Amino acid sequence: MSRTDFNTLLEAGAHFGHLKRKWNPKMAPYIFMEKNGIHIIDLHKTVLKIDEAAAAIKQIAKSGRRVLFVATKKQAKEIVAEKVAAVGMPYVTERWAGGMLTNFPTIRKAVKKMATIDKMASDGTFDNFSKREKLQIERQRAKLEKNLGSIADLTRLPAALFVIDVQKEANAVKEAKRLNIPVFAMVDTCCDPTNIDYVIPANDDASKSIAVVLDVMCAAIAEGSEERRLEKEKEAQEAEAAAPKKEAKPRIKKAVKANVDEETVKEVVAATEAADAE
Repeated sequence: MSRTDFNTLLEAGAHFGHLKRKWNPKMAPYIFMEKNGIHIIDLHKTVLKIDEAAAAIKQIAKSGRRVLFVATKKQAKEIVAEKVAAVGMPYVTERWAGGMLTNFPTIRKAVKKMATIDKMASDGTFDNFSKREKLQIERQRAKLEKNLGSIADLTRLPAALFVIDVQKEANAVKEAKRLNIPVFAMVDTCCDPTNIDYVIPANDDASKSIAVVLDVMCAAIAEGSEERRLEKEKEAQEAEAAAPKKEAKPRIKKAVKANVDEETVKEVVAATEAADAE
């Protein structure tokens, strides 16, 4: 069963591509026709590609790894922040900081700086600073929060990237490819799909189209996370059930040994008494 259908995508306007003169010939396999100078995306192929991407992203979530969502364009920012945060995945909606992947340790240092400032505020260290110093630190904290707050819990490189608008987020795609991190992306008719591992041909400018695709991806992540949780619970229950059996075996052996020793003692005592009687 498909995770989304043709009509849902059609109603969201996911089939509208860019003007014919702006197209990228490498997107030809995903284009159905041209109408009034605008390319129309083949939504039958979009449905198949969404299912393929959702299946892969579900497995990533099931394995406990993270997917980093990247969408800094105006139409996508709020949608990504709302839907992706709900499934506990990191995202970038303000600005892609150069080296966010290729220079990840430096980014982690910046994130830790936020934690340090928070600690200073809570343990009273702030009281030793002047008003001007406090203001500077608070501004720095606000800037870090704006750019990196959404990836604060990303302690290691993500297992994959999900990108909306591969032209705008070209730097993110380049960094991911350099590190062999798979890229999922909504790809419009003006974009080059060559470096994208999981191409979802769709309108990446309409907020409704973006929301439909993200709903499917987030649902797949939620499914994968839930399956992981259930598997862990099952393993814990099995381990708990197996634990008493392991403890019972030594007790049985000990009891048998004790019985044998008692019988042996009785035989020795009886033999001794018989010898004394003689």
